[in-house]
Amino acid sequence: MSHFYTDVDHFALLPVILLALFGCAVFLFDFLLGERSRRWQLALVLPGLALTGWQLTRQGEIAPFTAFHGALTIDAFGLFFNWLFLVTAGLVALLSYRYLEVEQEHQGEYYGLVLMAQAGAYFLAVGTELITIFVGLETMSISFYVLAGFLRRSRRSNEAALKYLLLGAFSSGLLAYGFSLLYGLAGSTYFGDIAAAVAARPAFDPLTVLAILTVSAGILFKIAAAPFHMWAPDVYEGAPTAVTAYLAVGSKLGSLALLLRLFLGPLGAAREAWEPLLIVAAVVSLTVGNLAALTQSNVKRLLAYSSIAHAGYLLLGVVAGNATGWRGVAVYAAAYALMTLGAFAVLLAVHGEEMTDLNGLARRHPATAAVMVLFLVSLAGLPPTAGFVGKYYIFLALIEAGRYGLAVVGAVYVAVALFYYFRVVRSMFLTPGAAAAGPVAGLSAGVRVALGVTGVLTLGAGVYPEPLLQWAVRAVLK
Repeated sequence: MSHFYTDVDHFALLPVILLALFGCAVFLFDFLLGERSRRWQLALVLPGLALTGWQLTRQGEIAPFTAFHGALTIDAFGLFFNWLFLVTAGLVALLSYRYLEVEQEHQGEYYGLVLMAQAGAYFLAVGTELITIFVGLETMSISFYVLAGFLRRSRRSNEAALKYLLLGAFSSGLLAYGFSLLYGLAGSTYFGDIAAAVAARPAFDPLTVLAILTVSAGILFKIAAAPFHMWAPDVYEGAPTAVTAYLAVGSKLGSLALLLRLFLGPLGAAREAWEPLLIVAAVVSLTVGNLAALTQSNVKRLLAYSSIAHAGYLLLGVVAGNATGWRGVAVYAAAYALMTLGAFAVLLAVHGEEMTDLNGLARRHPATAAVMVLFLVSLAGLPPTAGFVGKYYIFLALIEAGRYGLAVVGAVYVAVALFYYFRVVRSMFLTPGAAAAGPVAGLSAGVRVALGVTGVLTLGAGVYPEPLLQWAVRAVLK
């Protein structure tokens, strides 16, 4: 009698099992011990993440392999994105501890939801079966819906959660409809069967095109790419700042991993149909994101529109469709995670989000202002930073593919981005702050660690990018 699962299946699920168990442990201990548990909640979260990292390392030693009859594929691509998720969750946990105390919302379920969101994202990176990745996507999304409204006494936070929930449910419905069409095409939910069915049809087969349109709409919403970006500015502004950092990185990169799995796998044969769609989405994202950011006085909204523009650059790497493009997407994803988390860490340090909250920061705390400049320079794509390396390979891929017009558009918007990023620099260095302002309100030990890690890696990857480039090559070209 055959078993329902094998040792390989169990081994493939170990990271997500650990995340779920530690997440449940946080829920349970917070319920049983109440306020007494808050001192050591991180003592559960950080070991859980460390053990998950150990399991990812063990998986990397024998990857690639498949589990559950091909529903999961543990390869360098999945491990690359899961390491990004792991680092993001760890830094967000460190950033959140003092922030939640200040906001008087230090509840244990917060850390449990952080772990559950990462558990869902795990399946987006390694899933190769429609039901598996949909369950993973909804696990991640539901966690973020709750986290966005975590400041229960804040009307802005409640409004952000409601908007995110309603629009997110609509996008999930579109994605589920697209998945049902792919299932109808192949009679199977496995990527291999869907790829064969799509390849057997013309690229512009009406059913295939409809599936591509609905799937694209669902995923582009999740990565906050135009024209499905309308939720991002309000949700980023209204959500707790630590949650905004997690949402900006975790949700976007998890959905990017899903997009790459789908469009380069089962939908790869229909590239002729989906490539124009991604080109339009990339150009519109760059235009809307950069131009709207010019007028923002709230830094969280500015970074929200900035993230829309970054989604455009990531899509340009996919459109390039060559080895340099895949490497560029991977490098850009890692760089985006570091510089975005770092920028939000500075906002947590000053415990503010308006441009005026950063006035005179260079005088109050020169080190914090200097590291913020580093993150802004990286977000703009200037050397010697990780953001420059990512943009360099995106542009190089477009030139190699003969898409000179797209490369020019991307380069023009780098100049636009410089303007609004350096408005923040001007506030920190040239605009005097309030006389009574303190040094920095929220520069806790966790924030210091997060700033140190993201700052060193952002600069280090720009000065010596070879390790990141080799990691990216292994992730996307094998």
